[in-house]
Amino acid sequence: MKRKYSLIIIGFLAFAFLFYYIGWSFSPGSYGKAETYELNTDEKTLIEIINAVKSENNLKTNSFADHKNGHWYSIYFEYKDKNLIIHALTRPKNKTTTLLFSSYKNKTDLGNWTDANEYFWWWKNSKAKKEFETRILNKIEGKIKKRKPNNV
Repeated sequence: MKRKYSLIIIGFLAFAFLFYYIGWSFSPGSYGKAETYELNTDEKTLIEIINAVKSENNLKTNSFADHKNGHWYSIYFEYKDKNLIIHALTRPKNKTTTLLFSSYKNKTDLGNWTDANEYFWWWKNSKAKKEFETRILNKIEGKIKKRKPNNV
């Protein structure tokens, strides 16, 4: 009897895992595999802060220009020491702004963008996401916190 229940539970977990994997594989939306961050500021202020962070930390790129495309504002960073281009996006949401770490690629490659969450297993994605958070996101959040007391 215990074996029967164990097989039912294992079968249910395998089905749930398969269902989740299929949903993840199709990733609906324009940037379904992007890593999202909610920032407590409006989009215009966030773009100003991002440009300041890019200037202060030598993250500007000459390869791509930041631009507005529909609802999204595309932003490009460059890790000059690694020769990587980072693609991020912003989108306003009520009183906050969503920042998406969308993808990255080697500067010398034509195309071949790698999504931030390209791989199903999180540990394969975590290195790129952690580097984005330490090199870019933490600096942006720090500047947002410095600006908040002045705006209240």
